[in-house]
Amino acid sequence: MVMLRTIFFSFVFMPWVPSSTGRQYSSKELAINFDDPPERQRGHDHRLDFMSADTPDDTASPAVGDPSDLPTCLLCVCLTGSVYCEEVVPDMTTVPALPKETAYLYARYNKIKKITVKDFADILTLRRIDLTGNVISEIEDGAFSKLHQLEELSLAENRLVKLPVLPTKLISFNANHNRLRTKGVKANAFRKLNRLIFLYLAHNELEAVPQIPETVRILHLQNNNITNISDETFCKGNSTHYIRENMIEIRLDGNPVFLAQYPNSFICLKSLPIGRYY
Repeated sequence: MVMLRTIFFSFVFMPWVPSSTGRQYSSKELAINFDDPPERQRGHDHRLDFMSADTPDDTASPAVGDPSDLPTCLLCVCLTGSVYCEEVVPDMTTVPALPKETAYLYARYNKIKKITVKDFADILTLRRIDLTGNVISEIEDGAFSKLHQLEELSLAENRLVKLPVLPTKLISFNANHNRLRTKGVKANAFRKLNRLIFLYLAHNELEAVPQIPETVRILHLQNNNITNISDETFCKGNSTHYIRENMIEIRLDGNPVFLAQYPNSFICLKSLPIGRYY
């Protein structure tokens, strides 16, 4: 009997001992797994969590800020000596800071509102400025005073009611499609511009023709509010021998002035102005 009990114990109970021991170990192991954080089990470096918390998400959309806070050559196309800032998004409301060597600036069709003395004070190499199609309503006196090399200036399609002092070496000046009135254009605004060839003042509210330098060849004054002219407007009334050699085109169409009433005003011209004669 003793022998049978021993054999029975060996075959029935002994196999359960390692099995029971194994289950206890697994339970202990499970307890450890639940008690310890998953990162520690995988050997996770918690410093990475700290770093990732401070690192911005590159996939997030960048906030749209003031373009004046960004370097000009990120907003515009900068080539050697030339800067192209046309229809900038987000809206460009001030003249951008320019590289020192800039000679040509094209900042057309933006939302620039004002030109200050500081805008071009340090860019003495400028030869052409094109600010067509902005909303400029004010230009501070002296804004262009240091630009001794400036030859071409376009302020067309803005909201100007008066003109600033212009650089004396201008060859071309365009202020078409503004709100200029005669009181906003000084009598000597163009007198000292002895290199000026192209003068565009069409589609404004001028009541009279300003004094025009002898060098001007093309003069556009159409669609203003000019009501009369005199013998001195284009010619020298006290001289019948004077010929205005350079002037080849004058446009006065779209004005209320009746040109046929002023025949002596054109005797010095090689061709009659374009305008209303009857």
